[in-house]
Amino acid sequence: MKAAVIVFPGSNCDRDLAVALEKSSGKAPIMLWHRETEVPQGLDLIAVPGGFSYGDYLRSGAMAAHSPVMREVKRMAEKGVRVLGVCNGFQILTEAGLLPGALMRNRDLKFICRDVHLKVENTETAFTRPYTKGQVVRFPVAHHDGNFFADDELLKRIEGNGQVAFRYAGADGTVSDATNINGSRNNIAGIVNGKGTVLGMMPHPERLIEPKLGGADGKPMFDALVEALS
Repeated sequence: MKAAVIVFPGSNCDRDLAVALEKSSGKAPIMLWHRETEVPQGLDLIAVPGGFSYGDYLRSGAMAAHSPVMREVKRMAEKGVRVLGVCNGFQILTEAGLLPGALMRNRDLKFICRDVHLKVENTETAFTRPYTKGQVVRFPVAHHDGNFFADDELLKRIEGNGQVAFRYAGADGTVSDATNINGSRNNIAGIVNGKGTVLGMMPHPERLIEPKLGGADGKPMFDALVEALS
């Protein structure tokens, strides 16, 4: 699998994603600076990392979505290249129009940094196939603007199309307002596009890829991508 990780000014999870991808594939991904106007040919996966691109000025991800490299990311995504956006990467993908909805300020207006439980909803993509529907996984979150919003009509389409990949839940899989950490509509923590080739999620699977880090619930995602795209 040939992968690339985009690096923006303010990215701080690009190396985490690179380590996770290399650990699963045995090959270091290409690190792409945001000003690049061309990307290497033959990429199978593009990862958009977390952090605070452009200091989160205007809106989180709004400026990064207009970086030169994102024109190429959009073009390649249209051709079916897989794209993974984590945390700020999810925000960038929504701002760029690669995913529906928007990420707003957390309900309590506080930064959240802790492990959370997620219920797996969609297992029909290269990202989520190693998990089982209804499985509960544990990933860390670290965000201030993770409140997923879509109006009623858009939300109905997202739900009806099976685009919800993960929901915030309790350790027993219970999905309720009590387990909704940031006010996201329908407890949505991650979604895919209509084709299932682009995934955006606020939690960080790359931060739990081995027991030394406190758990390995994220590693199956990267292993599955390597298996599907190699």
